Amino acid sequence: MDISSKKLPLILIAVLIGILILQFFSNDDSTPMIDPETCELYVKDSQINAKQYLNEFDSKCLDFKNLNKSD
Repeated sequence: MDISSKKLPLILIAVLIGILILQFFSNDDSTPMIDPETCELYVKDSQINAKQYLNEFDSKCLDFKNLNKSD
């Protein structure tokens, strides 16, 4: 296949769209989120539709909350 071929861009676009679709459907909601009130990390449990806390805290969130309290 030649680089100047007219089919190459179409093939590349189809491959990239396929990769995006694959990433979209394989994306699970297991990425940790931050509770804005406690700064604790949690994941959303889709089976029981509840937050599952990880006993970890986000240091940037805690620093920001401490700055707001000292004013």
